[in-house]
Amino acid sequence: MADEAQRSRLGRGLASLMGDVGIETQAVERGARSQRKVPIEFVRANPRNPRKLFSDAELVELTDSIRERGIIQPIVVRSRSADNYEIIAGERRWRAAQRAGLHEVPIIVLDVSDAEALELAIIENVQRADLNPLEEANGYQQLADEFKHSQEDIAKIVGKSRSHVANTLRLLHLPERVKAYINAGKLTAGHARMLVGQPNAEEFADQIVNQGLNVRQVEAMARKSGKQQATTVRRTGQMGKDADIEALENRLTNALGLLVTIDHRANGGGVLQVRYRTLEQLDDVIQRLESGPQLRDDNGESAGPRIRRT
Repeated sequence: MADEAQRSRLGRGLASLMGDVGIETQAVERGARSQRKVPIEFVRANPRNPRKLFSDAELVELTDSIRERGIIQPIVVRSRSADNYEIIAGERRWRAAQRAGLHEVPIIVLDVSDAEALELAIIENVQRADLNPLEEANGYQQLADEFKHSQEDIAKIVGKSRSHVANTLRLLHLPERVKAYINAGKLTAGHARMLVGQPNAEEFADQIVNQGLNVRQVEAMARKSGKQQATTVRRTGQMGKDADIEALENRLTNALGLLVTIDHRANGGGVLQVRYRTLEQLDDVIQRLESGPQLRDDNGESAGPRIRRT
């Protein structure tokens, strides 16, 4: 109950801070009395900021603007110690101010926890669409790993649907080559979601980038690939599989001494099938599983093998 009350309080606090106009505008109103200028060396970046990539072209443009007009919108920070402030929102302006040679920057100080600082940083970047899909996914994963937020908690915090959060997190399972395309801006979030769970995701990604395919064209390719696989199954009774899946099947078959097949689906799930010929073989598999982490039923009780011999 205490955890639920804390989450409810936090959610209301963030909602009242954010409103519909963004963290920085609301922070100006909420923290007007604490707005002041400090030496730029007193301010440092937030290591938890989900945004890691900053366009050099954008920084050059913003640097020129700051040289001419200064920083119009204060940087939102939290105090870490005397003369030491950590950025919550506004790191791009802070970087540009350094390039412009400013000695002081305007700040607004908010009193927030580690979790709230990360949540606010994610919200600010998501609202501005500053994060690429992988940065957004990594931010959500930080909330889950460091602060034990569920996907439903995260969805409420950032104002997105639970399915959006779940689909974004799935992008973290893409191959590294595909992730590099996303970080370089060569693949959109729509492209990336279509590639999750594809056994040939890297080849698909190469084709998308080289041919400049849009999301609808990628959807058509995926449907065509699925139909071709279905035709192969009907004709030969066998599904063409990724080499990594086949290697994993071989490892499990060798380990168990029984035939193991894996049906990996495009949505990231699938079916693991172990074939046995006798009840003794089934008993052996169950004993191997129980020799590791204890199997439990839905009530948390030990679940032994339920085999009836006739």
